Amino acid sequence: MTINIILVTAGVVVIVGLAVYAFRLMSQVKSQQDKQQAVRMKRVASMQSSIHTIAFAMQQQQCDLSEGVIRICRLLEAMPVVPHPDYAKEFPHTHELFEKVKTYPTHEARSLLTKAQRREQDKERQEIESQLESKILTETEALRKLEVA
Repeated sequence: MTINIILVTAGVVVIVGLAVYAFRLMSQVKSQQDKQQAVRMKRVASMQSSIHTIAFAMQQQQCDLSEGVIRICRLLEAMPVVPHPDYAKEFPHTHELFEKVKTYPTHEARSLLTKAQRREQDKERQEIESQLESKILTETEALRKLEVA
């Protein structure tokens, strides 16, 4: 009978020990998830702020439409939210310009072009921008107010 009491006591101690350990692990997981969520929200807020600033600069003509659109669309693509909204439908003209100019060479690749090629590319870009300018500027107002959960 004493052996049964010892075995039952040992079993209870093991079960209680495992329960405490499981609770501790669950607490650590919850804490880690909370930290990850806080980091994600901070990143979203930073990206939103950047989008707002770029949209404002576009409205004030401090930033070319093409440059602003590329920056904004890249930020929207990288936005760490689930489910990911369809920003192309929300801002169709912004995305239309983005799709048309995203393949244009920049930086070093652009410097390798001849002057004539750069002028031709600038002319094409300006024509596209002028066609979409009023529609994009309307969308920049919505982008300045964009809030992502």
